[in-house]
Amino acid sequence: MFRNLKPVGRILYGRNSFDQLGDVLDELRVEKNSFVLFLVDEYFEGKDFLKRIPMKAQDILKIIDITDEPKTKTVDEMVAEIKNLGIGFPVSVVGIGGGSVMDYAKAIRLMFTNEGSSVQYQGLDFIKNKGVHCTVIPTISGTGAEVSITTVLTGPVKKLGIKGNFTAADQIVLDPELITTVPEPQRFYTAMDCYIHNVEALNGYRRSVMGDSLGIESLRIFREIYLSKDTRTPENEEKLMVASYLGGLSLTYSEVGACHAMSYGLATVTNIHHGVGNCVVFNQLDEFYPDAVKEFREMMTLNNIEIPRGVTANCTPEEIDIMIDVSLTLVFMWQHVCGPEWQKIITRDKLRGLFMKM
Repeated sequence: MFRNLKPVGRILYGRNSFDQLGDVLDELRVEKNSFVLFLVDEYFEGKDFLKRIPMKAQDILKIIDITDEPKTKTVDEMVAEIKNLGIGFPVSVVGIGGGSVMDYAKAIRLMFTNEGSSVQYQGLDFIKNKGVHCTVIPTISGTGAEVSITTVLTGPVKKLGIKGNFTAADQIVLDPELITTVPEPQRFYTAMDCYIHNVEALNGYRRSVMGDSLGIESLRIFREIYLSKDTRTPENEEKLMVASYLGGLSLTYSEVGACHAMSYGLATVTNIHHGVGNCVVFNQLDEFYPDAVKEFREMMTLNNIEIPRGVTANCTPEEIDIMIDVSLTLVFMWQHVCGPEWQKIITRDKLRGLFMKM
């Protein structure tokens, strides 16, 4: 049976398009006391950018701590806090920031209309009710969270996304001006998430013509940026934002692979940020993506990037086992990489050896 996919509802794109956010939200403010819940990356705390956010008196703004990956506990606590105010639901949950903030926005909006904890919805198609309206605005590019039908959360047991037709945002704002101040090496790590998305989507059993067309174009644009001598031109900033959008969308018609499966396991124990974790893992995956790993290292050299070493050096055997356990639960990813008999290839010993190299 074919999946009837729901894409992002509306896209506002262009330099300084963020200044039209107020007009977009005003269309939703049909009742006198309606309010918007703004979630903003802590990077902007105390900065003039906050003054550009089109807030009204009744709106709520939360500065989001992104020290750790998005957590189910934080989602549940914030939803409970808003519900306890007794003012109803927001007309839109607006996430302004990187992948973590956008994933928080996508998850929180779902939990206003679905009972219980977000933990019980980690997985595919467990959400049964449409959430409130959601707007996401990337201020760093690469995660593809702005267009993804997944919101990745770390729970008490596992790191796994809430995924399904109700998860994608209703409105996205793609303003290249918002990503110009991202510092290195954070920009590189997050951008590499886009590169790895494309490599994984284009190398596996679940690829499709639709996914390939999006992933190939995203990868072409990405190479133009990161195999050049100057990645930080205004033109390249805009290209990176588009590459991230296309790369995230390609996964709707394909799947991520070995890097993401293992980085989920790595993050469960070490709390390493997703972009950094992906780079640490991908650097050890010559067996799965030999040409791409070689190219990835070339990009690191061109951009003077040294990825962390010895990430698992102090991990106990029990912690390595947890990483393996989490990685092996991501069956759909391994099926994409190796096919239906993936368990004959992806053994615990193989994963243990790879994790120990990190």
